[in-house]
Formats: sequence, structure tokens, C-alpha cells
Amino acid sequence: MSKLRAAVVGVGYFGSRHVDKWAALEDVELAYVVDRDAELARKVARRTGAAVAVDPAQLAGKVDVASVAVPTEHHCAVASTLLDAGIHLLVEKPLTRTLEEADRLVATAEARGLELRVGHLERFNPALVAVRERIVRPRFMECHRLAPFKPRSTDVDVVLDLMIHDIDIILSLVGAEVAEVRASGVPVLTGSVDIANARIEFADGCVANVTASRVSAKSMRKLRVFQPDTYVSIDFEARECAVARKLPGETRDGMPKIDHELRRFAQGDSLEAELRAFVDAVRGRARPGATGREGRRALDLALAVSHRIRDGLGR
Repeated sequence: MSKLRAAVVGVGYFGSRHVDKWAALEDVELAYVVDRDAELARKVARRTGAAVAVDPAQLAGKVDVASVAVPTEHHCAVASTLLDAGIHLLVEKPLTRTLEEADRLVATAEARGLELRVGHLERFNPALVAVRERIVRPRFMECHRLAPFKPRSTDVDVVLDLMIHDIDIILSLVGAEVAEVRASGVPVLTGSVDIANARIEFADGCVANVTASRVSAKSMRKLRVFQPDTYVSIDFEARECAVARKLPGETRDGMPKIDHELRRFAQGDSLEAELRAFVDAVRGRARPGATGREGRRALDLALAVSHRIRDGLGR
């Protein structure tokens, strides 16, 4: 089987990581590094020997797959150019700024028979992978995704920057449609909302309480799931998952029998796992990962949360 020719478009902080991961995959040739800052592109490309380009249009006929890691406002234009050139894409989250842009990309990819995946990296965290199939009927979910302030990714609010990770996971775990969204948030260090909370109610009665902050003193990435007879806790940062499950019968003192399980995982590489899954999808092998349609659905709910917050702020 011939190697897939790959490119990375946008080689800032996260795009640079894509470059290193693509270059390390054995069945892929990293052919191009693309950035409108030619000097930055050359600097990053030196690590791998890839060719350099400043315009995504230069990739037509030269690569098979590409990562798009440019600022969100440019996702639609860059991805459209690459899809029109017949290139399979992994686009960093959020998929686009608007639903109209997301619909355009999804429609183009489907019409051309191309894979369009979205970089919802947390799906590949081993702690979530280990317990996903045990989450079957969630009734209440609580998420906290807190991080110290960093100047990058401030082109979007904290909902599209951080909360969308948990929104994507929640939607992948709950089979029902969203019934109601309530949300609040405030700007703290930037011109957009930096800390936010959302209460998401689903048609089947499940409720998700989601908090995201990019102005916290300490980082936290946790998800707690409550369902009949079972409690699941996932620590994405520590890569730990805990399950407490009610068993039939009682103890000698009349208390319910409960089985406790704790699993810890070594530090892996979720980005590498995500890229491998993308390659498998391109080669026709079904693998996990957020499709374009799933990325669009997460964007839809994230935008609804942002709109509720703006309404509350009178913006």
C-alpha cells in the first residue's frame, strides 16, 4: 500500500505539533508545510524535510490528506480550497465560525466522497475510551474544563475554545435531541467570554451542567456521569477513570453492595491516535473520531450556548 502524502496548513503552536506527528507516521509522507508566514513555514519544515508553500491552493494534486490548523476565521476558506482539490481533511475544532460555513464544508466533502474529520482530540483520551461503552443511559452529567490564561486561541470565546470539547463528548454519549439550553458567562481578560456555564437539557430527561474557564489558577478536565445504578468519573488530565456500580443484594449491615473500580493509564498521545484514525478512515477502515456532521452538531450547540450568554450580557 502506497504512502499517503500529507500536508499541514497553519503551523502555529498546534499546527507545529501536527507536523511532528504526521512526520512520525510510518505509512504517511509529510510532503508539505503551509503557512502564509513563509519564514515560519521554512523553520518548521526543516525538522522534517517537507517542502514549503504559502498558499493552500498550491497543494492541488500534490497531497492526499491535510490537517487544517489555521485560525478559526479562516477554516472555511482554507478547507473549501483543499476539498475542491480533492484532499481529505482533518480540521481543528471548532469546524468553522458559523453553521452556514460548516454546512458548506460538509456538503462539499460528501459530494466529492472525501473524509472530513474534526479535531475533537478528547475523544481519544484513553480514560474516556475505557468507559465509553459503559455509559448507556446517562441522567446527569457534570463537566469542568478549567485552564490558566494563554494568549493563543483568543480569536473565539471560551465556549468555542474549550467548552466545545465537552459538548462534543456529551452529544456523543446522549442519544436524545437537545430540548433547552441555559447559559451564563463573562469576559475577564479578553474582549470575549472567558468563563462560562451551561445547563443543557435533553428530550429524554438527561441534564448536563458544563463549566469552562480559561482564566483559572489551576487546570482541570473532568467529566462525571450519573446513570441508574452506576457512577462514572473521568479525569482527562490525569488519564484516570473510576466506576462505582451497585450490585444485587446488601451487605451484612444492610447497606447496598457497591463495586468500585479505578483505572489509570500511562501518558499516551491522543493527537497521534487521532491522526491514525483519520488515516484509517481515508483508507476505508472504520475508526472513531468526529465526522464533519458531528463537528457541525457540536458547533450548533456551542453557538447556542454563546448566544444565550450574549443575550444575558445584553450584547
